[in-house]
Amino acid sequence: MIDNWYFCQNDTYEDLIYNALMNQRGTDKDYIPSNQSLTEGNDDQSFWGFAVLEAMERNFTNPPSDQPGWLALAQAVYNTIWARWDTEYCGGGLRWQIFTWNKGYDYKNTISNASLFFIASRLARYTSNDTYANTAETVYDWLTETSGFVTSSNSTTNAYVVYDGAGISGNCTSLSTGEWTYNYGILMAGCAYMYNHTTETKWETELEKYVNGISIFYNTSNNNIIYERQCQQSGSCTNDQRSFKSIFSRCLAMTARLAPQHESDIMKVIEASAEGAASSCSGGSDGHTCGMNWGYGGWDGWYGLGEQISALEIIQSTLVLQYDSPLTNDTGGTSQGDTEAGLDTNDVTNVNDITVKQKDKVGAALATTITLVVFVGLSVWMVLGD
Repeated sequence: MIDNWYFCQNDTYEDLIYNALMNQRGTDKDYIPSNQSLTEGNDDQSFWGFAVLEAMERNFTNPPSDQPGWLALAQAVYNTIWARWDTEYCGGGLRWQIFTWNKGYDYKNTISNASLFFIASRLARYTSNDTYANTAETVYDWLTETSGFVTSSNSTTNAYVVYDGAGISGNCTSLSTGEWTYNYGILMAGCAYMYNHTTETKWETELEKYVNGISIFYNTSNNNIIYERQCQQSGSCTNDQRSFKSIFSRCLAMTARLAPQHESDIMKVIEASAEGAASSCSGGSDGHTCGMNWGYGGWDGWYGLGEQISALEIIQSTLVLQYDSPLTNDTGGTSQGDTEAGLDTNDVTNVNDITVKQKDKVGAALATTITLVVFVGLSVWMVLGD
């Protein structure tokens, strides 16, 4: 919705978006509000971080001077998540869950770690603070070298395969091999941010491996339109999984904008998928409810928040090249930061179940949170459809 505000230069929903971001910050201003404190995972908190990073990079309406700015809020998310880095099992990494009582606490997954990498890479680019770049390197090396969650493809030259994660039993050696669009997309876009920030050959090389690897999500029999290959064809996608293409679509657009060498190939996929998504938004009693299968040629009978925000995201991603790259402190970004935000919180961590007080460490489930962040997407889509 922030990109919709930015790309369409339409402030109709500005107050609604602003209030949503402000009201869910929580007492400690780290996006663990009390009503989610028993269920929120590392990936959930990260997605709030993505939202305020977007606000930061687009110069969305800033909070008043006596409140933390978008940058400070993103730093609070970063600081609290990075404080949970767990070296006791699997040589590092984040667990899926924050709290010990939640199912999945004994599971380390790609999305939580890729999200931390993504947050750190965006903060590194925006602030030019090497602390964030160093964190991005640490997390990325764990994903690609230590854990085996990201590995080279056996069938495609110069491409990565990204698995879902592994339980800490057996030291993360028994991998869950599900492959999801959002894991690939977030890692790809994180590499694009690091490449754009550093211009280092390493990040260009890593980025290319994801650009090659994501072709598994292009339906070659249907004009290379994006699909969630793990569950879409079988009709078994959960509510969470039905939203993953929205994240993937935004990451494609980010990569095209930040890494022009991949612009042409990525935009072809975005445009074909956007056309298919638009065709899918022809169902329901209102005549513009969106479906899941963008290659169907119409509405496939599926409907829900995931279908709506995925269609909105891929369609507005066609506009990404018409606008400047995400802002930084040096290119006009105005958001105020606080490198110690979130360090003195009362949130229980998933490592030691104590209050986070780790200033020396810093120098600088998903559907619940997505629904809170972008629930307006469904309503706005209906309005726009009218």
